[in-house]
Amino acid sequence: MQKLPKGLLLSFLPVTLASGAAMAAEDWVVTPTGATHPIVDPTKLWYATWHELLPDLAVIGIVFGLAALYLFVRYRAKSPGQVGEPVKLSAAAAWAWILIPSAIFLADDLLFFSKGWTLWNVWRVVPQDAVEVKVTGHQWYFDFDYGNGVTDQDLVVEVGKPVVLRLASDDVIHSFGLTDYKVKEDLVPGRINYLWFYPDAPRETFVNCMEYCGTGHAQMHASVRAVPKAEYDEWLGKHKSAAAGALQFASQSPDVTASK
Repeated sequence: MQKLPKGLLLSFLPVTLASGAAMAAEDWVVTPTGATHPIVDPTKLWYATWHELLPDLAVIGIVFGLAALYLFVRYRAKSPGQVGEPVKLSAAAAWAWILIPSAIFLADDLLFFSKGWTLWNVWRVVPQDAVEVKVTGHQWYFDFDYGNGVTDQDLVVEVGKPVVLRLASDDVIHSFGLTDYKVKEDLVPGRINYLWFYPDAPRETFVNCMEYCGTGHAQMHASVRAVPKAEYDEWLGKHKSAAAGALQFASQSPDVTASK
């Protein structure tokens, strides 16, 4: 029986090495403040998925690159006038060359698909106790509505509480890119999309529009601050008082149009 070529035997290595790299601790499961049930933090799961797949991609690339290099050297022309001849393979060896690399790549693709599908499902399932903020995209700024008349052009959230953003646009398509939390979703006129994230620690980052929306696109960004509960309650209380005062002032102002 004809032996399998060495280059083909090298192709078995990625499966063995990548299987070890695919093991990771499930530290992306967290319990939000005041919640009784744990949730999956999509940001931590994104990083865990990336750290699993990156070694796999590296191993696949290195091993197949070395196999290709070996074949180039092994079957190189020995003289300028030499004409190459195809290697005679048995039926078993020919089928092995077809099926084994295909199976390895298919297995790798299925691994990528399963990891991506798992992450996608986490992104789509919003925790029941998530704080809701409505986001409207304009040319060229974001408007954040916290309810009860509280609006701002920066996003302030409480640490330890999942946040769901209801996304809409009043002019053109924008894209809400919260890159530090590894989430992104489009704001489409006439449609409400959503995304959610979990601020696990105090930090200040930024959201940027990730899709060209006109001449002011590069300036379309906003601050995103995750703050402790006491600071968040104080911030929200001040904005509620300001909103109530503005509403009272508007209700007491004379109707100029009615007097004309």
